[in-house]
Amino acid sequence: MSRSAVFLDEMGVGPLWRLRQGLAPEAVDVVAEAAVEMEIAVAAPVLEAESEVVTEVVAEVVVEAAVEVQAEAPAAVAATPAPVATPDDTAWFDDAPPPPPAKQFSDADIAALDWEGLTAAVAKCARCDLCKTRKGVVMGRGDRQGAWLMLASSPSRLEEREGRALPGEQGKLLDNMLKAIEVDAGSDVYITHLLKCRPLDEAGQERLPTEAESAACRPYFERELALLQPRTIVTLGSMAAAGINPGEKPVRGKVRQLGNASVVATFHPEQLLQDGTGKAKARAWADLCLAKSTHGG
Repeated sequence: MSRSAVFLDEMGVGPLWRLRQGLAPEAVDVVAEAAVEMEIAVAAPVLEAESEVVTEVVAEVVVEAAVEVQAEAPAAVAATPAPVATPDDTAWFDDAPPPPPAKQFSDADIAALDWEGLTAAVAKCARCDLCKTRKGVVMGRGDRQGAWLMLASSPSRLEEREGRALPGEQGKLLDNMLKAIEVDAGSDVYITHLLKCRPLDEAGQERLPTEAESAACRPYFERELALLQPRTIVTLGSMAAAGINPGEKPVRGKVRQLGNASVVATFHPEQLLQDGTGKAKARAWADLCLAKSTHGG
């Protein structure tokens, strides 16, 4: 027993009670206040000469009690409030990683796609720099089991805007041309392009596709061809005639082969719409008759 405790016991005050469990730092103030009240109660009956001694002893007890309480109390952890981001606080976004780029299909991947997968791949394609200037892609349209394939080179401004191969007057003229040789354009014909994007120069004018652009887009056309398996291909315009078999010089009026399909070259409907003499239309009729006879043989 400490000296202070013995002294208080001799005075009949008894032990100073404290909680056995650890107290928070605020408990020290409570102990001190209780000791002060005890001091007043103790000091009253004693002689005035002894009051100073009692006061010193009580103060010493209070200090010892406070030290013991502080030793048993758990260390206080300073809680630092987490900063709350305001709705306008987007500074964190500057350090966020960029979203991953869309997956680009390899030639082997494209060769395994079905129609739906092929359409989705073309829509997100970035295999060449045309993806940086295009306003949209133009996927083929028509009967996906058609025996006839109408093939143009690359989309025009109108086709890019409408997202449809040969729309408007061009499409109507093509339908009439096929109807003239008894081919149903609505049920037995598929129309597409070798390139799915519109090539533009730095001034925003249409231009011929580069070899790299043609090579990048070729797997899409080849997959269309494999899925479609047409019997007859009619190329529309000189660029399509030259592009379907790179390195082979196209000749109008002659039947060529691409796999199991027969290939016949003719004019693009846009050229025929601009033909004021009628000569191109007469030649186109001869081309279609050749295609029809080849298709039916």
